[in-house]
Amino acid sequence: MSNALLTLQNDVAEGCGPLLRSARKAGRSLRQETFEFVRAHGQAARTDVTQALNISAGSATTLTADLITSGFLREVERPTRESSRGRPRVALQVVPEAGFVIGIKLAFKRHIAVLLDFAGNLIADADLLSSDVGRPVEQLIDEIELLIRKLLKEGGKTQSDVRAIGIGMPGIIDHNSGVVVWSSMLQTREEDLRAAFAQRFDIPMVLDNDANMLTLAELWFGQGRAMADFAVVTIESGVGMGLVLNNELYRGGHGMGLELGHTKVQLDGALCRCGQRGCLEAYLADYALSREAATALDHDPTMSKNSQATLETLYQQAKSGHKAAETIFRRAGRYLSLGLSNVVQLFDPALIILSGERMQYDYLYAQTVLDEMQRMTLNEGRKPCEIAIHAWGDLVWARGAAALALSNVTDTLIGGEARTP
Repeated sequence: MSNALLTLQNDVAEGCGPLLRSARKAGRSLRQETFEFVRAHGQAARTDVTQALNISAGSATTLTADLITSGFLREVERPTRESSRGRPRVALQVVPEAGFVIGIKLAFKRHIAVLLDFAGNLIADADLLSSDVGRPVEQLIDEIELLIRKLLKEGGKTQSDVRAIGIGMPGIIDHNSGVVVWSSMLQTREEDLRAAFAQRFDIPMVLDNDANMLTLAELWFGQGRAMADFAVVTIESGVGMGLVLNNELYRGGHGMGLELGHTKVQLDGALCRCGQRGCLEAYLADYALSREAATALDHDPTMSKNSQATLETLYQQAKSGHKAAETIFRRAGRYLSLGLSNVVQLFDPALIILSGERMQYDYLYAQTVLDEMQRMTLNEGRKPCEIAIHAWGDLVWARGAAALALSNVTDTLIGGEARTP
């Protein structure tokens, strides 16, 4: 039985945030649930709130009146037919100017940042060239500061307008403490990036792995908004994974789980950038393919020292029938099959979304890859997992980081207690 390959589009409903309700958690008040329901749907009538939250009309009126008085919601007239009579229908919507957040995706080659308002609308974006090597944490903070200045100038805002900043970066990140346990972008391990950031900025900052940021983007802005369970696997300079269970981002018991790229697929195998051997990333990531290309295309006059150009040359050669180049991609595809099979076996997601820059290489999602994944999975009684390719633009990573910041601000201003999305 083969898997269906879907190509997801970005034509989702208005508003931002998950469309499905999670089980009510300690710290998430009815006031916050009311606000989040309105923001997720773009506009909502009080009767919609009453039905969705299973509360009385009086409670809905009290809650929404409080949010209006506080400056977080406002009333708007809903469009009606010309022939209709009586009072115009009234709906609620988020006041966009109630707050602004920044989302940043730190990466090799280029950092990206976005500025969102309180309703999740994109106000401005900016980027900054980045190096291909690890750097001291102070240098990374310098780069963040330059990017923030550029973004605020583009958006016509000041730092005082920003209520929180979300940052996503590759590596093993302790989301709860803000410590970067390990990242190829930094020269040293166990760096307290949150503390280093606080020495430079008087703005709350939340930090997470970049794959989690892309997963949040799917949950807040993409096709995952209406799904309770799905996984996202990213293939770029590294291999990452994010998982949504019961409509919530899952991080593991210590906030550092789901490092798919560093699961072992070969004992004493290829050397990974993390320093260990046999990691899945060591067979799929940019540097792994470039390493193979350096041997396969050693005498090719079009080879370049630039890794991106090297990969482009490798792909073009594979498509033109170069056997060694084609073998590199097919081998990478087999390792991806193994990784995806393990994801299905462990978490049984209804959907796995493949994303990232390397998804331009169709060898990685060829039918043979999906078929081999299926063969390596115990499928008795299991509905086949759907595999989808989502060709987001570069800004989506930063928008996911902004969603993390937006959730943090919502908890603080409306819920009263901090909570992770």
